Amino acid sequence: MPIFYGKASLMDYLKSKKTVDSTIGFVPTMGALHQGHIALMRKSLLENENTVVSIFVNPTQFNNPEDLAKYPRTLDEDVKKLDDLDPKIILYAPSVNDIYEGNVSSQHFDFDGLENQMEGKFRPGHFDGVGTIVKRLFEIVAPTKAYFGEKDFQQLQIVRRMVIKDNLPVTIVGCPIHREKNELAMSSRNERLSDLERDEAAIIYKTLTTAKEKFVKQSSKKITQWVKKFIEKNPRFKLEYFTIADETTLVPCTRKNKNKKYRAFIAVIVNNIRLIDTVSLN
Repeated sequence: MPIFYGKASLMDYLKSKKTVDSTIGFVPTMGALHQGHIALMRKSLLENENTVVSIFVNPTQFNNPEDLAKYPRTLDEDVKKLDDLDPKIILYAPSVNDIYEGNVSSQHFDFDGLENQMEGKFRPGHFDGVGTIVKRLFEIVAPTKAYFGEKDFQQLQIVRRMVIKDNLPVTIVGCPIHREKNELAMSSRNERLSDLERDEAAIIYKTLTTAKEKFVKQSSKKITQWVKKFIEKNPRFKLEYFTIADETTLVPCTRKNKNKKYRAFIAVIVNNIRLIDTVSLN
């Protein structure tokens, strides 16, 4: 499997693979790969002549230094998973210096307000870091299509907005959430949970599916009040936010409009580990 640790050698290699009709699929990750990541790669492999996967824990999107320090790093295991999936996958695993060239800071972005909701409220500067690294990776890889999971739906919408505003020549493909047996959304952070915490985290998806049932007849305000009480029943879990929002603008729903699509978003903290999830309500 081709592995590159520097952008110059990767770009030269991709140029050598390029033809008039060839396409590049790109799956950006922070490693600790799970079946959700693998599903994105399978889709890219089906749709493109070449697939590039990046593994890079991006420091500028972490507002919590402890979260950055404890984020799982499993490069050797990840390489084996990629090679088992398809040895033709092209891996880019850069250093911080290779990406940031000595200036580890974020560019400031205007995502038309998408960045001010949910994750943006609780993680200052997070989406500037996301925009900086995604745009930089797009410049390096020059993909035809890039694949993102819907678990980070706000991030997906922000990347889509950035592509439109900056007129970037890449198609963004959103892919369904992959879940564990107890319906917990797959995440690299799940590896930090104890077996008990992982098992009890089924409460997150149960909360969302019940909220979806209630949304047929109840207001967003009433559902939000119910969610707070339901999560508080388990003292191990702390609700950071629950929001029902317009799927396009991410603005919280105050009064339902039958012509709009809505989505429920949740962030829960267990043992200082943030877990997020989302479901469509329409």
